[in-house]
Amino acid sequence: MHGPTEPDSGELHIAIVGGGASGTLTAVQLLRHAGAQDLPVHITLIDRHGRHGLGQAYSTRDGAHLLNAMAGQMSALPDDPEHLLRWASTADPAPSAQPAGGGRPAPGAVSATTFLRRQDYGRYLRELLAEAERQAPPGARLTCVSDDVIALRRTAADAGRAVRLRLAGTRATAGAGSAPPDLDADFVVLATGSAPARLPFEVPASERIIADPWLPGALDAALTRDGSGSGIGSGSGLPVVIAGTGLTMIDLAMSVSAARPAAVVHAISRHGLLPRTHPGLFPSDRQLWLPVISRTTGPVRLGDLMWQVRSTMASSPAGWHGVMDSLRPYVPGLWRRMPEQDKRLFLRHVARYWEVHRHLMPPATAARITTLRASGQLAVHRGHVVRVTAARSGGLRVLVSGGADTIELEAGWLINGTGATGNIRSAASPLLRDLFASGQARPDPLGLGLDATSGGAVLDAAGRPSDAIFTLGPPLRGLWYETTAIPEIREQAASLARRITSASRLTRHPGSAA
Repeated sequence: MHGPTEPDSGELHIAIVGGGASGTLTAVQLLRHAGAQDLPVHITLIDRHGRHGLGQAYSTRDGAHLLNAMAGQMSALPDDPEHLLRWASTADPAPSAQPAGGGRPAPGAVSATTFLRRQDYGRYLRELLAEAERQAPPGARLTCVSDDVIALRRTAADAGRAVRLRLAGTRATAGAGSAPPDLDADFVVLATGSAPARLPFEVPASERIIADPWLPGALDAALTRDGSGSGIGSGSGLPVVIAGTGLTMIDLAMSVSAARPAAVVHAISRHGLLPRTHPGLFPSDRQLWLPVISRTTGPVRLGDLMWQVRSTMASSPAGWHGVMDSLRPYVPGLWRRMPEQDKRLFLRHVARYWEVHRHLMPPATAARITTLRASGQLAVHRGHVVRVTAARSGGLRVLVSGGADTIELEAGWLINGTGATGNIRSAASPLLRDLFASGQARPDPLGLGLDATSGGAVLDAAGRPSDAIFTLGPPLRGLWYETTAIPEIREQAASLARRITSASRLTRHPGSAA
């Protein structure tokens, strides 16, 4: 991906902060729309770790990590639902497909109901981005930058570009060599994905505690196979404690057990609930009817919604999964109509039960987890961590309270598997801290993400929508709740690209062809 770092004066310059699925799909859609309009545009895709096209979700190197949705639902293009399936049938080398019923992955045998490896889906996104760049006209260009954006500043009215991006320092620019620490852009898209959660308890300073397991290389020492050096318990087979029992824990437990068969994994969460197993069935065309979705105005009360969903699940031949699939398209609208106090009740008392029925384990993954639990390699605890201290052995001691029972675990490693943060105010991102401190953005009322309009325009501290700073995907969780999966992100990316290209600022730049 080549091109100068700084755009020509006649180009529309769009900076995308975040190179994962949200950022990649936005770049793809911008290239497509710019090509259709013959619009000179320069897109800079910035990823702090250089994982352009992969992000956190699809950068895993563990082949046991599968998508938790079937291939037929995961096309990256909203106007081409068969795109992923066609890619999988022609990709070289062919991806390994996990059949819905489990069993050994079969290279190239991908159908609508199979589960791809996440690393193969990452390759799909990268190839989609490369293809969009190849098909773009000469005036539409893409540059990939590996660096961390730490601040945004609005520029003066006569500065030409609307926003200046401050980067952390030395950065790698594909095809362009070194570059200055600032970038100027007409539009900025915050495609930052889900911010990792902090551990929900105090911990001592220790190299045995992994706060963010998806940082590049974060798990390398914990997964050392030969037991030498800094491996788990230096070969002693000490247990591994994982905070959380959701899909993040599932992936971590499989990786640990594969690399360290002798080490027991202890997973701890307040509810002790594991994700339900995906039935491996493609969603039917059956329409869900509930009184709350038969009208589109007026408030939706949590109690009414819960009662109606439970009653429908109990009486539905399709069972809970069919009801959840049918309900999913209505969730954003229902969420927006729910009073804030009901949303807070949902987050406090219902959200975990929703998540385990909504974000499911692929059948093969569920079979592996069942085997690990049956063999004693994985133990799930309902409770909370009271105290973590350093042990004389060099490991850790983790005190867990489960109500009436308290246990102490000696661990070689403590890994944060709690997934995405539920409070964006506590996120470690320097960019988010700067945006809040400068008043250019504010958290949504629930603190789940950024406050924004329905079109993704970021709201400043006074509630005014920006005309230059936008967001999509997980940062809009407070607005839509269901906004973290590919089906939602691909629609948002296409809509945002249309909005940005139609609001071109080319007339502001000398030499513009507009």
